Order: sequence, then structure tokens, then C-alpha cells
Amino acid sequence: MGWWALPLMLLVALWLPSLASAQQPAAEAGNTHTVLVMGDSLSAAYGLSVKQGWVALTADRIQQQQPGWKLVNASISGETTAGGASRLAGELQRHQPAVVVIELGANDGLRGLSLKQTRDNLERMVKAAQAAKAKVLLIGMRIPPNYGPDYTRGFEANYRDLAGQYQTALVPFLLEPIASDRAAFQADNLHPVAAAQPQLRDHVWPALQPLLD
Repeated sequence: MGWWALPLMLLVALWLPSLASAQQPAAEAGNTHTVLVMGDSLSAAYGLSVKQGWVALTADRIQQQQPGWKLVNASISGETTAGGASRLAGELQRHQPAVVVIELGANDGLRGLSLKQTRDNLERMVKAAQAAKAKVLLIGMRIPPNYGPDYTRGFEANYRDLAGQYQTALVPFLLEPIASDRAAFQADNLHPVAAAQPQLRDHVWPALQPLLD
């Protein structure tokens, strides 16, 4: 059974609070440029150790390949775009990132929140990051067609349209490499297993790496 065949009730796991720390340990203190990741459970390594998640694996790659950079993971399981938008100002002030990665929206879609509300919140985050002189990478999601094709298409289009309007980098769908592989997901049928996390890292990397100049 592929990811898209899952009933909506199985997806409520995204709302569960994370037991892991929302703060990924930074790379070496001497690094001067920061990548800040604002995400939900898919970026907070839900059900895994923090070090197994795709964000931590990306942090390891940055440390190895991009001297002078570090990564801070401010992702929280259950986060919505509204929550991310409300937290971003503090995270920008705290970390002064050069790059902001935004992986949010799945929980909005699962709750059937209005597409405009989700777009407005994402737009607030993009504008705040750019006002702080940070480059932005938007990481999109797709949702099952429970709310109808118009909602499903509009949800996906939010990311593409905002990336075009604000000239940000874009990964249209985080789970694209594994979405049809049931074995790539934990028992909740939603969160990727540890073995799938390197695929997500490698999927995001081509969009992120050019921003680390």
C-alpha cells in the first residue's frame, strides 16, 4: 500500500508532540553561517533518534563539505504554519541564519485549514526570513485527496506559487523518493524509517547546497 492510500485517521500522528529535542546540536562553534530548519515531525525525526533524521544527516554533510557553516534544527512535531510563523522571529533573532529552510504545512492540510490561511502563514515566514537577509528554501508536501481535488491541487500549488513569487529555492514534495514504498515508513504508515532518511537528505541537498555559497 502506497503513502497516498492511507486513511486520514492514520495521519493524525503528525499532531503528536515530539519527545525529542527541537534543537539539533549545532556544528562547530567556530562556524559563522547558519542554516535554520523550521519543520514538523518529518524534520524532527519523529520515532527515531534525532541523529537518524534527514536534518541531522544534512547537518553532518554540511559540516563535512561546507566549512564555515552549521545547521540548527528548530522543527517541532505537530507544528503548523501558524506555529512556525509565530516562532520564526525569535529563531531569526537567536540564530541570525543565512539560510532558512521551511518544511511546514502538512498539519494544516490534515486539519483542512483554508488554503489562503496556509499560504498567508508561509508567506509571512518567507518575507520575515528575506527581511533578515536570509535565503529561503521551501519544502513542500502533498496530501491525500480527502478534501477533494481542488483542495489537493491548491495545497501543492501554494509552495510552487510562493517560490516563484519570492524567488526562493523549492523542493516540491519532501517524501517524493519514498512515497510509494510502504517499507519506507514506520508502523504509523506516515513517518519514514531510519533507513529512508538518507534518501530524504539526498532529495533536499541539490536545492540546499547552492544556497551555501
